[in-house]
Amino acid sequence: MIPTVAQAFASEWQAARSARKTGQFDRAFAHLERTHILGQRRTWLHVRSHVGMLRIAWQRRDAREIVGQLTRVVAAAAFSRLWIPEGNTGGANVSALQPMAIPDDLRAILDADRRGTKSGT
Repeated sequence: MIPTVAQAFASEWQAARSARKTGQFDRAFAHLERTHILGQRRTWLHVRSHVGMLRIAWQRRDAREIVGQLTRVVAAAAFSRLWIPEGNTGGANVSALQPMAIPDDLRAILDADRRGTKSGT
């Protein structure tokens, strides 16, 4: 059974939250990159993933990432329904316009969502 986008997003979000609380910021950010891929086509989830990344950037005191996430929060709110660079991981270390390869497990979830199915069968 393939989870829904919402279920997969919630699972990755919780993993990011747990990692962040224990100071594992790289691990938390990696989970948030996965939430970003999952949530790109849903405005609220897209914005939420960037807010999560902004929180990590703030905790790291990473000025470049803070500025990058602030601009991405606004762009996610404004453009999620119009156009997204599919697979983009959402961090300030990559161009906000660059499409990227989607991990196979996330691709299966997104494909099932587009087909309107909840399982891979």
